[in-house]
Order: sequence, then structure tokens, then C-alpha cells
Amino acid sequence: MRQIVLDTETTGLSAEGGDRIIEIGCVELYARKLTGNNLHFYINPERDSHEDALKVHGISNEFLRDKPKFAQLAEDILAYVQDAEVIIHNAAFDIGFLNKELERLGKSPFNDHVSGVIDTLALAKDMFPGKRNSLNALCDRLDVDNSGRTLHGALLDAELLADVYINMTRGQEALIMEAVDSSIEKTTVESRDLSQFALLILTANAQEVAAHDDVLTQMDKSSGGKTVWRQLQTVSGA
Repeated sequence: MRQIVLDTETTGLSAEGGDRIIEIGCVELYARKLTGNNLHFYINPERDSHEDALKVHGISNEFLRDKPKFAQLAEDILAYVQDAEVIIHNAAFDIGFLNKELERLGKSPFNDHVSGVIDTLALAKDMFPGKRNSLNALCDRLDVDNSGRTLHGALLDAELLADVYINMTRGQEALIMEAVDSSIEKTTVESRDLSQFALLILTANAQEVAAHDDVLTQMDKSSGGKTVWRQLQTVSGA
């Protein structure tokens, strides 16, 4: 499955009030792996950013003066996301701005061009109710290195969100494999008596054991300590 992790930076908080997109960053995932096929544009918003917004993204009005306008980039953006599943943190915000930009050009809403949208903020609220679920908070909780994020930036934030999403949804591979296995036509296999054979037992080496432990640790963190083995350890230790 092709997925696009998307983020924008804007001149302010209100698309309906006339604020515009100044930066869009996207990273591509295929089969839950980064492909390196990224998309990144700075955009001339045809207006100045609010002071509060400048403090967040640090992209000066002067820097954006000679950048292309959204109208010049719209076709490239839509072609890139076409029919992909798009992953956004607080999707309503970014899609609201994208829809307003497309509306100005007489184009259909953003969702008409993609196969679906996943809101990682909604996912995080379900997984971590009552906790802070900003991108920085999720990076800290899921051990995603965000040390280079001193200011918001669309491409950097999309890359961080891709790591956050993979960690939040770890374990889906097993579910997908189970679904695939259940669809395979069952065949009759002739049984044989193997009791006369000495079967070779291969044990995991230290590196394999460490890798296995790391996967279990990441799954445990993603579930908030609610994995079955963690619960069994608690019971057995009680």
C-alpha cells in the first residue's frame, strides 16, 4: 500500500480568515517503509505571516517572496498524492487549508484525490487517553529522535510523523499476514512418521535475541504497557 505522510506550515491559524500555506512536505511510505520519494515546496502565500506563526516556523516573509504560488504547484501536489492513503497529524487543520487553496483554483476538495486520510492525532487520543499527544510528546513517548526539531518545518515534521505512525501501528504486519494466510486455499498434505528422525534444534544467537527483545519493547511502549506478556509478568511477579 502506498501511503503519504503530509504536513504544512501556514501564515496563521485560519484558512477561512485568509491565511495561506507557505510550506508543504510529504514523505512516501510503501509497505510501511520509507522510499525516499519525497515532495517539498516553499510557497509564496501572497500575504505576510502573523507574528505568532513566525515564532513557530521561522520562515520569513522575505524568503517566500520569490517562491512559486500554490496555483503553480497544485497539479504536482495532486499528482503526487493521487490515490494514496494520506497520514496527517490533526488532519482537519491541514486539509482545511488545502481545500481552501484548491477552492480558489476551482478544483475539487483534497479528499477526492486520495484513497483516504488517517489522522494520527485521533489515533493517539485513542491509544493514550488523557495524555499530551502533540508531535513532540509522541516522539518522546515512542522514542523517536526529534532533537533536530527546534522550529516547525513541514518536511522534517512529516519525516518524524512517519516514524511515529510506524511505531504507533507496530504489529499490523502480523494482522495482515494472518488475513493473507486465511485466504490461502487449504490443501491435503500426506502425513509421515518423523519419530525415527533426530530433528535439529536451532537456537537464536545473542544478536537475534536482542533484536527480538527490542521489538517486544517497542510494541510494549506503543500499547502503553498493556501487552499480554507485560500483564503476565505483573501477575507472576505479584
